[in-house]
Amino acid sequence: MQLTGGEALVAQLEREGASQIFGIPGVQLDFAVDALRRSDAIAFRTTRNEQAASYMADGYARTTGKPGVCMVVPGPGVLNALAGLSTAYACSSRVLCVAGQIHSGAIGRGLGLLHEIKNSSAVFDSVTKWRGLASSPGEVPGLIRRAYEEMDAGRPGPVAVEIPQDVLAMKGEVSLVEPTARDLRAKPDQAAVRRAAELLTRAEFPVIFAGGGVLASRATKALTRFAERLGAPVVMSENGRGAISDHHPLAFTSLSGRVLVPEADLLIVVGSRFADSRAPEAVWSQAGQQYLYINVDEQAADAPRPKGLHVCADAGLAMEALCDEMDGFQAPRRTLHAGAVAKLRAWRQAQVDAIEPQATYVRAIRAALPENGVFVNELTQVGYFAREAYPVYEPGTIIGPGHQGTLGYGFPTGLGVAAGNPGRPVVAISGDGGFGWCLQELSTARKYNLGLVTVVFADGHFGNVRGMLNQQFGQAYETELANPDFMTLAKAFGVPATRVTSPEGLEGALKAAIAAGGPALIEVPVGQMPSPWSLLRLRNQGAGADPTAPRVRGVTA
Repeated sequence: MQLTGGEALVAQLEREGASQIFGIPGVQLDFAVDALRRSDAIAFRTTRNEQAASYMADGYARTTGKPGVCMVVPGPGVLNALAGLSTAYACSSRVLCVAGQIHSGAIGRGLGLLHEIKNSSAVFDSVTKWRGLASSPGEVPGLIRRAYEEMDAGRPGPVAVEIPQDVLAMKGEVSLVEPTARDLRAKPDQAAVRRAAELLTRAEFPVIFAGGGVLASRATKALTRFAERLGAPVVMSENGRGAISDHHPLAFTSLSGRVLVPEADLLIVVGSRFADSRAPEAVWSQAGQQYLYINVDEQAADAPRPKGLHVCADAGLAMEALCDEMDGFQAPRRTLHAGAVAKLRAWRQAQVDAIEPQATYVRAIRAALPENGVFVNELTQVGYFAREAYPVYEPGTIIGPGHQGTLGYGFPTGLGVAAGNPGRPVVAISGDGGFGWCLQELSTARKYNLGLVTVVFADGHFGNVRGMLNQQFGQAYETELANPDFMTLAKAFGVPATRVTSPEGLEGALKAAIAAGGPALIEVPVGQMPSPWSLLRLRNQGAGADPTAPRVRGVTA
């Protein structure tokens, strides 16, 4: 059939099941936007900055199970979107960025056209796993189909398709592509599975270290089955929270891992880089310990990680294959001792409870959100603490920025979560510094009546930077903020707002805002808080155990 490139784009996205696109219209996208206007299947949600569009696509993708789509103009539009795409890349999130381009005949010629930048296509190489460029309307459906396949193949991640302005406008012969039901996950090598199963059957006390790759590969059920099959405790990284429910008796956070990991004779690292992004050489290691890596990334077992056996495959498929291979397997000879575990959990809780006021604020947030509610965490003092202390009961109910650590991502990412999950409680927290990145998106929240409750912990500073500068140099420099009156700001955008001064007040305000539906802003004025980093640093156990941890060499029996 004869379609413009814009019509071909929208028609193929409809076939792929896209129902929302986040972006900002612009001259290079006119024919795509007009095609969206005539679509009954796809809603175009406009933001006030392309950064918010890519963040919204990420939040949508990580909580709906469907790819998120954003659409931006070339040049400044693409550059603005890079922060969200870099976060999606760090978190293995399925995001498609559709980007306009200058006229196809002018690409690379440096003519100074509107929104032209040098080597614009190559910009995507640092934040996507694949990119494509359409040269005719007929190529558009195939490129979109491939983009959806690339998002799922191997390690999931964001992709980009560029379509020049003239290609979107011109008509041509177009054949849409029917999506296939192919399983694109990387299957494990059976010989590697057999070697891993032999290693597992010889282990006396295996411990599983689970990372964000378990969530990205949708392997949480496989992980639970695998852990129960082994009788092995699961230590979750910061990015792996929710990989197994905190209700499960085998579930532990990384703080408890300081005791459990040294006990293991075999450490099974599943879907994790197994390195501290703040100190990459600080990996857990223990003399005489063996290692099994289950990760689709070929480099996941490379140095600085200790040498071990690597099953290079999708985490879920690998764990299922291992369970099948170990048919008739008897549980390890050493199992968790109930008394020692109770002592360990009590020690961990005491460490958490000692950091105030963060502990009480996190308890207030958890009390206000149902177990399936989504908590979008941020880089603020309460947020850092929540990485360890916030209980997580279902996969995809805590969202973080991964190792990218993109300050300001929380509020716009929460908008994407709310857009994809109408009626589901969603709370995003920010500091007053991080909230400033995208506070104009209060307009987006109001325009589409998105059910996001945003909590801003306001201390008048870039609080974490102030703390680090004070610690290193004895004084901070230029961390003070000139904030707006957040109540007046919210009112100007038509968003209900309230100010509370205590954890009890926060819990009540959250419950009321969730019950009311629609967007809401809650400001919590706070002072300088104690550092939570003692709970978060990945300890190199080979260099000595955490001196604060209980001596529970009887953790197994």
